[in-house]
Parts: sequence; C-alpha cells; structure tokens
Amino acid sequence: MHDQPWTAADIVALDLEGSGAQDRQDEAILEIAAVPLAHGRPDMGAAWDSVINPGRRIHPRPWISPGLTGDALTGAPTLDEVRDIIAEKLNGHILVGHNIGVDWRLLHRRLPDVRPAGLLDTARLARRLRPGAQRWNLSGLLDEYGLYGEVETHVPGGRPHRALWDAVGAALLLADLAHRRSAKTPTMLGALIAVAGIPLTDQPASGDADQLTLDLHSDNEGR
Repeated sequence: MHDQPWTAADIVALDLEGSGAQDRQDEAILEIAAVPLAHGRPDMGAAWDSVINPGRRIHPRPWISPGLTGDALTGAPTLDEVRDIIAEKLNGHILVGHNIGVDWRLLHRRLPDVRPAGLLDTARLARRLRPGAQRWNLSGLLDEYGLYGEVETHVPGGRPHRALWDAVGAALLLADLAHRRSAKTPTMLGALIAVAGIPLTDQPASGDADQLTLDLHSDNEGR
C-alpha cells in the first residue's frame, strides 16, 4: 500500500469540533466532517458533516464557533444516532487533518470502535517542510500558501473553526505540501507517512493529552 502515489490512496480528511479540553473526560464532540479525497482533491459530492447534540448547554469559549454554543445544538442528532455513519465514513481509511492527533484522541475516546487505517498530520508535515514558518495554525498556513479562497470555493458561506471548512482546508493543504515536497515526481504514500504519520497506538497519557489540546486550542484561536 505504501508504494503507491499518495493521490491513489484511500484518504479521508477529518475534523472534529469539541467542547474543549477543560471538560477532560467529559469533552463532547460538537461537530464532525469527513471529506474523501479523489485523486488528491476534496470530493465534495461524497463529503459528509453533522453537528452533534452533546446533551447539555455549551458555554462560549474562544475556540468554539458561536454556531456551536448555547442551545444551538438542541435539535441536532446525538452521537449515538450517527455512530454507524461515522464508522462507515472512517473505518479502513487513512485520516488526514491539521493536528489530527487531537481529533483522534477525542474520537477514540467517544467512539473506540472506529478503526481507521492510519493518521496523517498536515501540521507535522508543514513543520518538516517549512521549519522557519511563523504561523502553524490551519488558517495561517492556508493564507500563506494562497489556499484560503479555494477553501471558500469548496465551502461557500463556511468559516474556520467549523468542521467542514477545516476538513477541506486540511485536504487542500495536504495536496499543496505534497506537491512542494516533490514537484517533479509523485509523492509516494510511504514517504508522506514517514514524515507526517502518527501511529494509531501512540496515545499520550490523559493529562498530557489534555494539556496538548489546550496548547493547540490556544495556538489556533487566531485561525
């Protein structure tokens, strides 16, 4: 599988919006998006996203979109109601996202039966390719690489800190970074995994994971 071009691989861009690491074991998934890649590009016809009713009122926090706070999610499906859809969209696929480890930690905590084939982190890939960059958050990198407007084309009316927008952004960033890594020959999947892969079993201790999430939320407030 690793000896094929990355554009031929079975990759799904994933983003979760959560209630925040302050909730620790009670952190809730508020929104999820899964965007399959076809030939390395977001396949919007097959994209899926949903807000999630956490069963409680969500208090505003700097990193949470206003559309996901207060009583806005009251009429949304619960996580149990979309559990099977999420498993269908993600099982057996390589998941890519920006700081995907944070999304995977929350997803694995809430839906431990989901079994992706692997994880690719665009933040890790960007750091390896551009160690001198000043901004590592998703919006900053998309702006730097001239991709911000392309995300808006794929997600009209969308905005950062919403799951579909961020998932599409991660997909476009992956394509751009893979091209920059090897513009003359196709980048192989194995090369991407070597640079940006995260082992599914490489889970930090609970306290470390919570602090990592806090640090990343703080870093991403300006997205």
